[in-house]
Amino acid sequence: MREGKDLILATKPFAKEIRWKSWYYTASSFLLLITFLLGVWFVPNVYGRIICSVFSALLLARCFIIFHDYQHHSILQKSFFANIIFTVFGTYMLTPPSIWKRSHDHHHNNNSKLFSASIGSYPVMTKEKFIGASPNEKKIYLAIRHPLNMLFSYFTMFVYGMCIQSFLSSSRRHWDSLAVLILHFSVAVFIFIFFSPLTWFLAFFLPFFLSHMLGAYLFYAQHNFPGVVFRKNVEWSYAHAAIESSSYMAMNPFWRWVTANIGYHHIHHLNSRIPFYRLPEAMANIPELQTATITTLNPRDIIKCLRLKVWDPAQNKMIGFSEMKSEKFPKPSS
Repeated sequence: MREGKDLILATKPFAKEIRWKSWYYTASSFLLLITFLLGVWFVPNVYGRIICSVFSALLLARCFIIFHDYQHHSILQKSFFANIIFTVFGTYMLTPPSIWKRSHDHHHNNNSKLFSASIGSYPVMTKEKFIGASPNEKKIYLAIRHPLNMLFSYFTMFVYGMCIQSFLSSSRRHWDSLAVLILHFSVAVFIFIFFSPLTWFLAFFLPFFLSHMLGAYLFYAQHNFPGVVFRKNVEWSYAHAAIESSSYMAMNPFWRWVTANIGYHHIHHLNSRIPFYRLPEAMANIPELQTATITTLNPRDIIKCLRLKVWDPAQNKMIGFSEMKSEKFPKPSS
């Protein structure tokens, strides 16, 4: 069984873009997104408009994952038109260039390290560190990992985290965060005033709210699931972090399409240059990639993931409040 550098090298044949496929999936996804958004505006039946709004949200999620592939340099590099499309889309999705790629690259290079800054990731404390933390530190830690933070991620993680917080931390470095935020809310106010509250809700707010919620949970469950492994920094390796600390989220064909194969997350972390449409091909041809820990979008698996709170080195696993015996832990809020 190959591992480490040998396993990464085994994925290299799949890290080659098929240009026409990249353009086909990109163009068709954005055209479908535009079609459903136009449906929100022009379909006369309110129920039809609601359906178009929900599908717009799903397509925003798909297009964001394709945008994410572009940011990893796996598709459509050196294309002037692709650069325009994805720059505009990244702005539309509240991901300022100065913060998004830097934080996401840090996540890839430090995923599952126990003692690394949680830039671009959900924080993970050991049981001992959590016990020794101050009440305020515990509240902040649990709030970030709370399901409500994912539910309202449009506000908490994107409006505040990506834009407001980054700008306040360094206004000179992240001036684009303020620009993105001003543009975003200017569009929202324009739609609300010059059209109608219902159009604003269905064409603007609901698609953003649902797509960001889905993305926030997917990102959480890809690295916080029963069976995940976290290592001390000195024991950490890139390949082990990909295989042991990134899940394979098994999905039906519809959800695989909506999420642009992001469920093959262990392969994506092993080699982020593999285009999203070649991830299933890589898994089918490399036996070592077929042993990843599986999670799903089944409600029972979602609950299992959300219950995980801290890493217990003694048990070598993530545990929830039900497994914590110390009275020093606060009563769980979820």
